[in-house]
Amino acid sequence: MALRGLRTGIGKTAAVAAALVLLLAGCGDGGGDSASAGGRTKVTVAALPLTDSAALYLARDRGLFTQEGLDVRIQPVQQSIQALPALAKGQVDVIASANYVTFLQADEKGTLDLRILAEGVRVAPHMMDVLVPKDSDIRTVADLAGKKVAVNILNNIQSLTLDAILDAKGVGRPVYRQIAFPQMGPALERGQVDAVHAVEPFDSAIQGELKARVLLDGGSAPVQSLPISGYVTTRTFAAEHPKQAAAFRRAIEAASKIAAQDPGAVREELPKYTKVTAGQAASIGLPAYPAATDVAQLRRLTELMKKQGLLTKSLDPATLLVK
Repeated sequence: MALRGLRTGIGKTAAVAAALVLLLAGCGDGGGDSASAGGRTKVTVAALPLTDSAALYLARDRGLFTQEGLDVRIQPVQQSIQALPALAKGQVDVIASANYVTFLQADEKGTLDLRILAEGVRVAPHMMDVLVPKDSDIRTVADLAGKKVAVNILNNIQSLTLDAILDAKGVGRPVYRQIAFPQMGPALERGQVDAVHAVEPFDSAIQGELKARVLLDGGSAPVQSLPISGYVTTRTFAAEHPKQAAAFRRAIEAASKIAAQDPGAVREELPKYTKVTAGQAASIGLPAYPAATDVAQLRRLTELMKKQGLLTKSLDPATLLVK
């Protein structure tokens, strides 16, 4: 997989995303109040160019939003946290593939009145891996203790899940370095870090270009099937636009069911909104796409966050679900 091409393309996306977020921050037009052509309700969604967002694009391209009377406008962002201020101010209505850890923390701190519309993805085998250089002296997970490992955001889902895996194995933890996914390959190549914790499509890209070794499957026990991202909004949007919120959830859940039953549909969709080619999409590791939100699974996440200090108090995720 051409890492340089992937990195360049997503770098351009990041620049566009930054401009979009600034534009959204400067305007006061929330998407939920606007009617578009044909009488459909406009909903503005910020989304990442990752496999996590596949159901969003499937719902758009297969007409599921249109069937629900919605005109969904998608704005690309490199990190879901980039759109958090705009969501809090009502300048975007929904964030797709929103990293649960970030948004649950924001809700606890009072910077966001969070509501979860639908699950996005759950951990699946090799949808993310810990990679080391092909000639690295790191041979076992025990060798990671004290080593520098790149993650996209500090104190977030990647370190949360990796620490849980390492703790279960009774081995020491690494030292994390924040490096954006597109820059992980170059950082590993230059020796700035000893390992990277990469998600698809960057995972396969780094393996392909650098011949990096998979040291550890980031989806292994005890974090298998753990929810990691979702479609989130605010209490205000959910309360003021209950019909649109319910319609959006139905469309996403229908698309997630397609993704779960037909992985080929996801692989066909990926080249349309990421820099992954059709050939590359055929082999990358996909996450699990749940067709319905499972409170028990979400509770696994919040309990793990509490255990590792990423939440200061216990949280019942059922209180955050849009009914």
